Amino acid sequence: MKKTIRILGIRGVPAAHGGFETFAQALTPYLLARGWEVIVYCQEEGDGAMYESVWQGVKRIHIPVKGNGAKSTVVFDWISIVHASKHQDLCLTLGYNTAIFCALLRLKGVPNVMNMDGIEWRRGKWGLIAKAWFWLNEWAGSLLSNHMIADHPEIQQHLARGAAHSKMTMIPYGADRIDEINPELLARYDLKPNQFCVLIARAEPENSVLEVVQAYSKRVRGMPLVVLGNYKPDQNPFHLAVITAASDEVRFLGAIYEKDVVNALRTGARYYVHGHQVGGTNPSLVEALGAGSAVLAHDNRFNRWVAAGAGVFFSSIDQCDVIIAELTSRDDLIQQLKAAACEQFHAQFESDDVLEQYEKLLLQWLPR
Repeated sequence: MKKTIRILGIRGVPAAHGGFETFAQALTPYLLARGWEVIVYCQEEGDGAMYESVWQGVKRIHIPVKGNGAKSTVVFDWISIVHASKHQDLCLTLGYNTAIFCALLRLKGVPNVMNMDGIEWRRGKWGLIAKAWFWLNEWAGSLLSNHMIADHPEIQQHLARGAAHSKMTMIPYGADRIDEINPELLARYDLKPNQFCVLIARAEPENSVLEVVQAYSKRVRGMPLVVLGNYKPDQNPFHLAVITAASDEVRFLGAIYEKDVVNALRTGARYYVHGHQVGGTNPSLVEALGAGSAVLAHDNRFNRWVAAGAGVFFSSIDQCDVIIAELTSRDDLIQQLKAAACEQFHAQFESDDVLEQYEKLLLQWLPR
């Protein structure tokens, strides 16, 4: 049986954008090793004709589009779906942001499994028109996909309002276990193991970055809070507010995409700060568990299920301040949380286990 899959909905591989790209970069070699042909649609900025290339065995279809914002991504998604609809290969669509276009796949009888991501229309960063678009596309994804993947039990519960349970499967994100700290990579940023904490998130209000920085800056901590992310205070008022609120102990390292460096920061940190308020199973939190990190997380049903006993949770700036002081002073608590992180990761989020679940599901939808 020929096993071919086309991956839609992401910017492409190798990963240089977000969680779905990182997931695709892990899934593609897994499938290739098991005899699949893997085709990934890749967005490029510019003009010109569509062209193909091969990256580590993955066939990439490059689609140039003007601009690099939301509109260009919508155009890219449409062109990708039109191209995929001309074939009868199984499609895996990562995200529902333009799910309405998948009507074309349904009309052409092309099987399409869709990862429904988080509840995008609830995110505070979007205006009314954008929220309406995402709400419409969430419903479109439920109706037009052949099968849905929910990355979290709460997302599965949410989707069950508009679709039968038989039409969805819960598969979380996975990650690789990281056991070793590379002190040389930490030294690049004048950091030492267990003598800093780290926050890795997009610089958006819903990720509690401002609240965490305000809490951390309430008193002297004796170690830096390292913040990763792309901050442009001269262009973005929220970014300016975060940087203005920061004490001298908050260090902004910018956006870092070097996997070894990010892994070293997670593994070497005393604890990992996860402020995400919306979404399902967040890849960054899973990767922190894979690094054996103690976790300080925003208190919501998504984070509590993922972090479980590896986390302590805050719901206000003052509460965050108190917990940070406790995490700074109590070695016993840190060790307890780190041990729980390893247990939770092994039980739920081992990469190979997750990828195996994906392949089993995809095999069910291969055209016969």
